[in-house]
Amino acid sequence: MLSHILLVDDEQDFLDSLVRGLLISGFRHVRAVQDPRKALALIQQGEPVDIAVLDITMQEMSGIELLKNIKQISPSTECIMATAADETSVAVQCMKEGAFDYRLKPFALEELLAVLSKAIERKNLLEIHRLGKQNSPPDLDNPEAFSQIVTQSSSMFRLLKEAELHAASMMPILITGETGTGKELLAQAIHKASSRARSPFIPVNMSALSPSLFESEFYGHTKGAFTGAVQDRCGLLETASQGTMFLDEIGSLPLDLQGKLLRVLQEGEYFKIGTSRPRGADVRFVAATNAELCPLQEQGLFRKDLFYRLCGAWLALPPLRQRKEDISLLVTTFLRQYLGQQHPLDIEDSTLDLLHRYEYPGNIRELKSIVQYAANLAKGFPISIHHLPDYVLNAVAYERRTAPIPHTPTEIAPLATVEREHILRAFHATQGNKVQTARLLQIGVNTLRRKLEAYGA
Repeated sequence: MLSHILLVDDEQDFLDSLVRGLLISGFRHVRAVQDPRKALALIQQGEPVDIAVLDITMQEMSGIELLKNIKQISPSTECIMATAADETSVAVQCMKEGAFDYRLKPFALEELLAVLSKAIERKNLLEIHRLGKQNSPPDLDNPEAFSQIVTQSSSMFRLLKEAELHAASMMPILITGETGTGKELLAQAIHKASSRARSPFIPVNMSALSPSLFESEFYGHTKGAFTGAVQDRCGLLETASQGTMFLDEIGSLPLDLQGKLLRVLQEGEYFKIGTSRPRGADVRFVAATNAELCPLQEQGLFRKDLFYRLCGAWLALPPLRQRKEDISLLVTTFLRQYLGQQHPLDIEDSTLDLLHRYEYPGNIRELKSIVQYAANLAKGFPISIHHLPDYVLNAVAYERRTAPIPHTPTEIAPLATVEREHILRAFHATQGNKVQTARLLQIGVNTLRRKLEAYGA
């Protein structure tokens, strides 16, 4: 994990055991310090510390005094206090001074990992809230993990930063977006940015799963478990152990199978067919859909409890028509991938202009197909409008012919009316998610909230 952890305790053996356990658990940046004054100096010098685990009883400086100083210098650092003394008054004082949690020593590594996970989630939620207030695109801590996602859109950079923050936790993630927007690519990036990056990424097309074979596919079976089971078989959950499972087209999963998936998410265990002993499901789930799940829930076609389990975090990928500033960059990228590094990439300005006017119902996947089609016809010459598919030319020409042109000033709607309709359309498109709507419109969440209240929405 990319979270920076600082351990401060004057017992060296205790520190050594914690460091070993955290490194084995996937934390990459762990620093242990015996002297609290040295720990404070590190933070004063600007060393990044996301979570600090502080012993309360230390000789050079008490943990509570260190907590006060850390919160003054770095308010965003979450502090977990540790002590061997079970005193309620001390615990209360720690919480008043801004501690995230208070733990009694000795504690098991699993207990610390659970508290760290909650602290990281809290810190990430605060970071996500701050993203909506930023004017400039945020920087990624692990840009290599997201290198396959081509963008120069500020709204996309914010979404990628949010995805990176969620990647640090183990909560399930739901990715929504139209066909061709890159949902699986984003899921792969989340996996690469997580502590599970060295373990398998297993994509599963839920619409292609046979209901009769669901349990065998997911759970696996032992030899002789049923007719035709001639040998043991690993299920998808076992194959994805310690990794990430990508549940694509989750909205198409039949209702009776949704309950079986829900049990794995809730209990974190499953039964391999032919056995009576439960197995742990150490899997991070990322689901995706191009369908609107809220209407499916109202129709009784998608379980609400499953939706809430999957939607630990919700990332809505915008369609290409809402990020047209990326079109030129994507065209160059696709030409380079298709033609190779040595081939000249020449495309006429008029062709790029027309590509910017097209609406792309198939999104990025469609743009890639169009670029390859045009490159084939151009045969090394500059790509012109005539090399584009006819359906693209016809669609853009039709838009030009049918675009309404006001004949009198009275036919032009007031700016406030146009803004109201645009905001409400975006709000409904995100199924009422204010954070996602604000990101799409590139305005602050508080600004959006005030406007929606004025509209009565």
